[in-house]
Amino acid sequence: MKAGFLFSLFLCILAQLSEAQYHYQSLMNYLESRMLAMEERIALWHEQNDRYNSDLKKFKQQASELLEKLGKDHAKLRLDLEGAGVRVDRVEREMDYIETKNPPKPCVKAADKMVEQEAVVKEKKKEEFFELSVCLDIVSNIRAMKILKRVGSTKGVWTKDSRTAKVYVFNGTSEDMVYEFNSVKELSASLGVSKGKQIILPSFWNGTGHAVYDGFLYYVSERSELQVVKFDLKNGSMADSAVLPVEAQTPVYSLNPETLVDLIADEDGLWALYPAGDTINLAKMDSDTLDIEQMWDTSCPRNNAEAAFIVCGTVYVVYNTRPPSRSRVQCVFDVNDMVMGEEAPLLYFPRRFGAHSSLKYNPVERQVYAWDDGYQILYRLALKKKLWAIAPPPEE
Repeated sequence: MKAGFLFSLFLCILAQLSEAQYHYQSLMNYLESRMLAMEERIALWHEQNDRYNSDLKKFKQQASELLEKLGKDHAKLRLDLEGAGVRVDRVEREMDYIETKNPPKPCVKAADKMVEQEAVVKEKKKEEFFELSVCLDIVSNIRAMKILKRVGSTKGVWTKDSRTAKVYVFNGTSEDMVYEFNSVKELSASLGVSKGKQIILPSFWNGTGHAVYDGFLYYVSERSELQVVKFDLKNGSMADSAVLPVEAQTPVYSLNPETLVDLIADEDGLWALYPAGDTINLAKMDSDTLDIEQMWDTSCPRNNAEAAFIVCGTVYVVYNTRPPSRSRVQCVFDVNDMVMGEEAPLLYFPRRFGAHSSLKYNPVERQVYAWDDGYQILYRLALKKKLWAIAPPPEE
């Protein structure tokens, strides 16, 4: 009986061992299948990695070749641009030479061009020879340029009363304040326009067409009508005002749309340049009463004009382009018709920063006070006598 029990126990243990061996074999088969799957995936990853590395090498090679080609093209383009710059400079010099040999004719009224009788022309010259003043100079060239400093807005005015050393600064195109400096040297040494003496005006000024003459400030008021205000700098009060009979809200210079009227002072007194259709008109004003004494049609176009100045009754209108390039005097008009076609000056301003917002001539110093993109610039002019001043027409 005991032997039977042991035999039964042995059989039970053997059955359990067989079952355990079966499960172990199944586990091993499962693990082996999983390992084979992992090996296949690893082999696939290696294959893909090799392909990716090969594609990356090809891409790097192609990129390197492309960058090398772009570098060569860039060098060639730079050489082409340098050559084009040299050719442009050469063309510009040739144009300057041609324009020097063919100076522009002074702008005169169409009616004057139709007068062909020599006797009538000579008589007119004789009558107008001393019509306005004894100033007989004409600008021959720009002798020098001096950049004083850069201060204030991109547009503005700085000018000087020819009877004093004081300098006046209009910062911007619309304000009711003017800054006074005792001299150009004081302005040059200042850190900003606010360091000058502040003068509060009775109304806002508009544009950049202001003038200082004989102790008075003349400016165009920012109102619906074009009102010229005469301000006494000594007393600090408005001395007079007058409304100009001109088109409102039309700029006198197309490149400076804020300036509707340009007030100018020279040896002969106070002038006003104003728009008339597509051209610029000139008016001689009485500096005491602000009355208009005489008016002229200069025939100078407003288009591409940036500013103007007057020397001895001769208007010099300065033109530019958009974007700004090199300013030049392209239209000349003499109120006494004493500027001959062969002596009309061809003036090119030195290359600068932008476009002039104002040009104010000082007859004592023979300098133009210019405002250019926030820079305060001085242009020293060389003058010569007009041909009619050297040899006026003989009497009949």
